[in-house]
Amino acid sequence: MGQPTPTTRDRIVNAAARLFYGQGIRAVSVDAVAEKAGVTKRTLYYHFDSKDDLIAAYLEGRDQPNLAVFQRWYAEAEGSVDAKVKAIFDQLAKSARHPKWKGCGFLRTAAELAGMPGHPAIKAGVAHKQRVEDWLTHVLEADGIPDARTLGRQIMLLLDGGFAVVLLRRDPSYMETAGEAAAALIAAAARS
Repeated sequence: MGQPTPTTRDRIVNAAARLFYGQGIRAVSVDAVAEKAGVTKRTLYYHFDSKDDLIAAYLEGRDQPNLAVFQRWYAEAEGSVDAKVKAIFDQLAKSARHPKWKGCGFLRTAAELAGMPGHPAIKAGVAHKQRVEDWLTHVLEADGIPDARTLGRQIMLLLDGGFAVVLLRRDPSYMETAGEAAAALIAAAARS
């Protein structure tokens, strides 16, 4: 059996995801999304009340797949928890070397909507980042690392800081350096 045929809503979200990630949310019109999805603007608005709802759906659609990739990279890495977390940063650095890499879609969207803290896309971004932080905290707790909640938060700061600096400088080695810092924090906490 093949893949199920995507629904019209899925086609719209997939088209929006490609355009929003590639060009930014403000640069992409609803007309462009409808055209890429192969639907009329009216059909798009049948499925989404506004462009804001479409932007939120784009991020919500990235949430679980992005977290699953982090979890897979962690699971596939060898070594102790510090080496496994560092492997996530190394994989992100590898991704950042791809010419189509544009950084974290959640952070880029948040930057475009910085003056709109109640926007549904900002809420989707906050929820995603919290899920990643909670997962990191869980893996640290499972390994018996003390003060896992604080350490999970510190690793999130390194992740998001890494995304920002790599995007600015176009130098993925900054993500690797952030991974080294995360591993050092974890190793130090494990010794305490």
